[in-house]
Amino acid sequence: MRLSIIGAAVLASTLAPAFADEGMWQPHQLPELESVLKEKGLEIDPKNISKLTEFPMNAVISLGGCTASFVSPKGLVVTNHHCAYGSIQYNSTPENNILKDGFLAKTFKDELPASPGSRVYVTEEVKNVTDKVNANLSDDMNGNERYLAVENAEKSLVAECEQDPGYRCNVYTFHGGLEYYLIKSLEIQDVRLVYNPALGVGKYGGDIDNWMWPRHTGDYSFYRAYVSKDGKPAPYSEDNVPFSSDSFLKVSAKGVEEGDFVMVTGYPGRTNRYRTASEVTHQFNSVYPTAKAYREQSIDIIKENAPEGSKARIAYESTLAGLANYAKNYGGMINSYQKTDMQARKDKLAVDLSTWINADKKRKKQYASVLKELDSLIAKSQADNELDLILGYMGRSAMMSTARRLYRLANEQKLPDAQREPGYQERDMTRFKAGMTSLSRRYDDKVDMALMAHFVDLYAQLDKKDRIASLDKALGLNKKYNKEDMLARLAKMYENTSLNNEEQRLEWMEKSVEDFQQSNDPFIALAVATYDDFQAREKEKKMLSGELSAIRPQYMAAIIAYNKEQGLPVYADANSTLRVTYGTVKGYTPRDAVTYTPFTTLEGIAEKYTGVEPFDAPKAQMEKIAEKVYGSYKVKDLGSVPVNFLSTVDTTGGNSGSPTLNGKAELVGLLFDGVSESIIGDWDYDPSLNRSIHVDTRYMLWIMENVDNAQNLIEEMDIVK
Repeated sequence: MRLSIIGAAVLASTLAPAFADEGMWQPHQLPELESVLKEKGLEIDPKNISKLTEFPMNAVISLGGCTASFVSPKGLVVTNHHCAYGSIQYNSTPENNILKDGFLAKTFKDELPASPGSRVYVTEEVKNVTDKVNANLSDDMNGNERYLAVENAEKSLVAECEQDPGYRCNVYTFHGGLEYYLIKSLEIQDVRLVYNPALGVGKYGGDIDNWMWPRHTGDYSFYRAYVSKDGKPAPYSEDNVPFSSDSFLKVSAKGVEEGDFVMVTGYPGRTNRYRTASEVTHQFNSVYPTAKAYREQSIDIIKENAPEGSKARIAYESTLAGLANYAKNYGGMINSYQKTDMQARKDKLAVDLSTWINADKKRKKQYASVLKELDSLIAKSQADNELDLILGYMGRSAMMSTARRLYRLANEQKLPDAQREPGYQERDMTRFKAGMTSLSRRYDDKVDMALMAHFVDLYAQLDKKDRIASLDKALGLNKKYNKEDMLARLAKMYENTSLNNEEQRLEWMEKSVEDFQQSNDPFIALAVATYDDFQAREKEKKMLSGELSAIRPQYMAAIIAYNKEQGLPVYADANSTLRVTYGTVKGYTPRDAVTYTPFTTLEGIAEKYTGVEPFDAPKAQMEKIAEKVYGSYKVKDLGSVPVNFLSTVDTTGGNSGSPTLNGKAELVGLLFDGVSESIIGDWDYDPSLNRSIHVDTRYMLWIMENVDNAQNLIEEMDIVK
């Protein structure tokens, strides 16, 4: 019944052309959209896009947070500059700052290992396992029992799937738990940095231009995937060889024009378009404003304690970029929320849905109690969000989080592998070790202490009844609070910890619970002292999550049935699984008397240029622009080389690095951002303002040819002229 409801709703959505550009579609849904896609300009068979092991879908890959794609048969991978930022930063030093100056490997031997834990995931199989998960559930389960039943079913499915060596499997939830899919991906472990343009290209405009249009950012970089000589995924080794990809994308030097069809395939992170009115209210009036403030405070603290150009600043550049990106994201969301009628429409939907349910006896019997139960559980989940947020940001302290993770690992290792918490099983140990290793180049004592001190101070100002007794005692906050005393205590902790040493961190991975309990390391002692209380909090949240997992699917079934009757599109919220979205190259009008065209050009770079970061383009680039060296990449109607372009495709975070394809599935760009007016797209969709920003392949090729002399990569790729 559940599957037939969704199938019918999806079919209904294909008959509503007014909503045609809305939706992040699962590949298997695309044949139902054939008429819309063909009308828009798709030239290949839509059925090909639904087949993960065929072109072009098997050329699209995940980096575990960003999207990328193969662009040569030798495992050459293209993604965004900001997606490779961590690896670029990891390989940078004050003496050889490739983050600032750029990097190009002329030969395979010159390529640099990406940051520890970097992966390339090639999705090979998607299987509906809803029945297998639901078979473990019963109506008389409490929340904790239900949570564990779902978790155990997922772990069992994953364990069976990962019997094939070299694969990473995960179970993903769709429609709030209405469906579950098992996704099997080849996990390539040896990833190397091949090429990144200078910071003045890859991050031109920086945080000032982030989420803005017009934009002039060359947000692209290249990796290469390596495997063992027998073609199997393997850890880094000099003996490994480039991965031979079954298919790869041809790169278009012709590009696109205004009005052209474009399609984006990728791994969008999270959207929340089916959240209730009360959830929207809480998120935009409480969570986002607080999280934005905490991120901005963190940025200020890092910059204050890590001077520009210092080793500490290089270590935190990737962290700063992430903090700044989401601080601006949250600000844009709040601004859009306040300016639009989204809340009013969510409130109206709540009333309309309730009215629709109560208008029919069968619907009333099936759904009426669901709305009340869901509202009650949501209110319960929002009760201690202030404490959750502070603890979350306090937990960003590398020393505190490292000690807690290591002690949790010691406790989990006492259990059989199948009973361990996800993230602490044997399948997770390579990634766990990589995290302990990569910290060495992303950490500074002074910065970490300053960050922790700030959030401990905020925590200490909460009412005592809202705090955690063991944490208070361990940090000396159980007496009358004195900030100077707290700072002195933290200074002593940082002075006496050994967790800032990579070798020591790795050794602790092998130690027992008893070893931890006998340790004098102050951060380990903190982890031990607070463990039981944090575990109790986690259990409470699992209980609530289990209760929600029983109600949310019923709510989504009601929403799907309601939308079907209204002729509205139905697609699952994004959840980091492979999706396809489509649209056209198009500008927009954000406000009265302001209209943006869909392309920017080289001349816009010169107009913004100041010689000071973030508008500090390379000298060679500015000379070529001044000399109007356009070559074959000049577009007659623009009178120049296009840099970035806009489209109506429906995307979100995680889509960064996604290949932008034309109707023939040729690469015409890389998606890297959205305009500020569409930031709220994670929660709402407005066809007049929803615009994604792409770096044009013609600009990428122009930089590679005229600025960075990357002829070796141009020759390796299949360029369509």
